[in-house]
Order: sequence, then structure tokens, then C-alpha cells
Amino acid sequence: MTAVPFSDALRVWLKIGLISFGGPAGQIALMHRLIVEERGWISEQRFLHALNFCMLLPGPEAQQLATYIGWMLHKTWGGIVAGVLFILPGFVLMVAIAWAYVAMGDLAWMQGLLFGLQCATLAIVVQAVLKVGQKALRHPLLWGIAGLAFVGIFAFGVPFPLIILGAAALGLIGARVLPQVFARPLDASAAAAPLAPAPSWTLRVLLSGAALWGLPVLALVLTLGVGHVFTDQALFFSKMAVVTFGGAYAVLAYMTQQAVERYGWLAPGEMVQGLALAETTPGPLILVLTYVGFLAAYRAPGLLDPGVSGLIGATLSTWVTFVPCFLWIFLGAPYIERLRDHPGLSAALTAITAAVVGVILNLSLWFALHVLFDEVHRWQGYGLRLVVPDPGSLDLAALLIGAAAMLALIRYRIGLMKVLLACGVAGVVFALA
Repeated sequence: MTAVPFSDALRVWLKIGLISFGGPAGQIALMHRLIVEERGWISEQRFLHALNFCMLLPGPEAQQLATYIGWMLHKTWGGIVAGVLFILPGFVLMVAIAWAYVAMGDLAWMQGLLFGLQCATLAIVVQAVLKVGQKALRHPLLWGIAGLAFVGIFAFGVPFPLIILGAAALGLIGARVLPQVFARPLDASAAAAPLAPAPSWTLRVLLSGAALWGLPVLALVLTLGVGHVFTDQALFFSKMAVVTFGGAYAVLAYMTQQAVERYGWLAPGEMVQGLALAETTPGPLILVLTYVGFLAAYRAPGLLDPGVSGLIGATLSTWVTFVPCFLWIFLGAPYIERLRDHPGLSAALTAITAAVVGVILNLSLWFALHVLFDEVHRWQGYGLRLVVPDPGSLDLAALLIGAAAMLALIRYRIGLMKVLLACGVAGVVFALA
């Protein structure tokens, strides 16, 4: 691996943080082009090793990949700088957007812009279902796992963590019964497994990460108590950082279920708008949680100024979500070669990926119902929990913009930013007409 000056790496990580649009796929492709192809700082093999490891972890894989590559280049400080710069520009923009939303969200042009963006989001999520499905569902059994996951979360409200655990269990069984379906072939060109790190290193990383992550949460519980918006945010997003496997789109299904239906922090339409706004900013798509955290705290400020409360909520939500991402990388990076070719973990990942397709399909259907219909009801009976739209509330403008966005993205492969811009303009036109 080529020795890289820290200052050069710093400039590249800042550039990636500023232009990393397009979700995980675009961000991973950007890192590959800048780091592997153009500069040759690490080999193709090392890059893929890192990516495979990050896909096993909860949380945003692209941010964790940046942290891991930064660690490979410059150890701990390299990983911290790479991971932070990957998040920071998007975080600043999401806070500014959330602030503008609460200040100007009632203006017609702002409402139209958000309306157009949420219509485009529907096309983006549908495109994600198609892309992930084409790669992950290569056998009828995997199609079956995806179908079970979709029915479980959409029709019966099965929690996302249980779906992931169930899929992992099926993968482990499949590794023994049908290894040709669930197991990936070993990479004969892989480098030898690294030596295990010293126990003192592992202990230092574990204690440091636990303190940075857990102490703020504990302080909030002891001082403000459970039920305060800051405490609820710290506990919820900390749990989300542990249980949310499967990438940003899968995480959003779990976040939406909790933030909208359990805590009531946002209305369903606002969650869709937040995702649309996150698509227009650099950094991980999961930074929509910054927007969620801001609005939740802004609306329950207590004795604080609403703007200050919103800023604290946004910062707190982002902190407890991303600190664990650094912890997973610094703890697991020395073992990457050992983990990468483990047949059981490989099979579990295969099944989890299939289940994630079903979860993303549920997310796309949830978005479609709330974008295309003004009135959506929840029907419960016979053990089912179904979301049912009122056919008479169909929004023809949303249908038109969403269909056009799907054609542009999926059929004609027009760039994401161009589609978002066009949909935003169309939304403003409909709002002001």
C-alpha cells in the first residue's frame, strides 16, 4: 500500500464529503474512483475487503467504508478524520434545511418544492428495490425470504430487528443444507489473515467508544428522565445504531415506524420530505435523522429557545448514531480477513440481503401511499395491520410527477440531481398555479 501524506488524504476526504451525492452506491463508487483508480492509495482487493466487512455491520456502509480506509491509511486519526468529514458537510446542510423548513414551511413555494422532491423520492426508492433485487435475489429461495420479510413488516408489523435475526438464522441453516445457494466462494487471492490485535488495544477502543457513546445517554437519563425528548432521542437512535442492518433504505423503514407512529415526532408526509431533502445533500442518506432530531426537539423545547432545542436534538441524534460506527470499525478492522471468508457469516449476509429487499419494498409502498393519496388509514383485524388509502384522495399532480421521475431515472437513466431539480421545479409550478 502506497504511503500517503496526511495532508493529501485530508483534502481528498473533504472533497468526498462535499460531493458524495447519490446514496451509498454513488458514494462507494466515488471513493473507488478517487482512492483506488486515480491515486492508487489502496488496491482493488483491499477496497473490496473493506467493503465486504462494512456490509456486515449495522449503520451506513459508505461512511463506515470511509472510516475503514482512513484507518488503513493513517490508523486511528485517519479513520476519525475520514469518517467525520464524510458526515460533517451533510450534517450542516441538513440542520440549515430543517431550520428553513420550520421558518418557511408554510410558504407556498417551499411547500411546492418539498412536494416535488417527495414525488421524486418515490422513484428513487423504487429504483433501489430494482437494483438491490437484481443483485441479491439470484435463487427462488432468496425470493422467498424477501417475500416473507415484506409480508411480515407490511401486513403484520413485525419489527425490523426480528426480521433481520430471522433471516440470519435462515442463512446459517442454509450454509449447511444448501451451501451452493447461501455461501459465497472463497477468494483465493485474498491476503493472509492478520494477527489478532493486542488485548490492551481492543480494551482501550471498547472503553473509549462506550464512554463517548454511553455517558451522554446515561447523563440524560439521570438528569432529564425517560420521556424527555432529548432522552428519548438518545435512547432510540442508540438502539437504531445497533439493530439497523441493511443500508440506509432499510433503516428508514424502522426509523419511520418509530419516529412517526410511536413517538409522533413527525407527520408521515414530513418524513417523506425529509428523505427527499437528504437526497439533495452530500453524505449518508441516513442523515435524515438530523432533520428528524431537529424537528422533534424544536417542537418540544421546554424552557429552551426552539431553535437551540432543535440544534441540540439534531446534534444529539447524529452523535449517538455515528459514534457506534467508528467503534465497529476500530474494533473489527484488525479482523477483516478472518471475518471476510467465514462461511457462516457469508451465508447470514446473503439471507439478510434478501430480507432487506422485502423491507425496501415495504418502504417504497409506504412512501407511495402517503405521497399519492391525501388520506391513508390503518386497518387492523385478523392479526393484520394494513395501510389502506382512500381512492378518492388520489393526488393527480403527485402521480404525474412521480411517474415522470420513474421514467427519467429507470428508463432513461437521467442523473439523480437533474431529476430532483426538475421535480422540485414542477412542484413549485403546481403549487403556484
